[in-house]
Amino acid sequence: MSKHSEIFLSGDTTKIEDIGGGLKRQMLGYNHELMAVKIWFDKGAEGYTHAHRHSQVSYVIEGEFHFTINGETKVMKPGDSCYIPPHAEHGAICPTGGILIDTFSPAREDFIKDEL
Repeated sequence: MSKHSEIFLSGDTTKIEDIGGGLKRQMLGYNHELMAVKIWFDKGAEGYTHAHRHSQVSYVIEGEFHFTINGETKVMKPGDSCYIPPHAEHGAICPTGGILIDTFSPAREDFIKDEL
């Protein structure tokens, strides 16, 4: 991946993608080394359990999330964050509805395949 996002992105005009299951995603910026994404969860929505090669940090902006990483579950609230190592099984349930900022290194190519 050699492309990068625009240098300045406006939250008002940057596309918000409905990714199904009560989740929406908006790119906040990326290049091949780093990506930041805003994720909206509807009440009761679940980020399915999965693993990937990327390091990830998730930061809770709004709502309550039940994060499970490698079999350990913690309740996270606004201001909380977690680090997800590469290849770690992880997922989250949002009983209240909420917003996360996810960062990935390297960037998730599957999130921007249509832009390459």
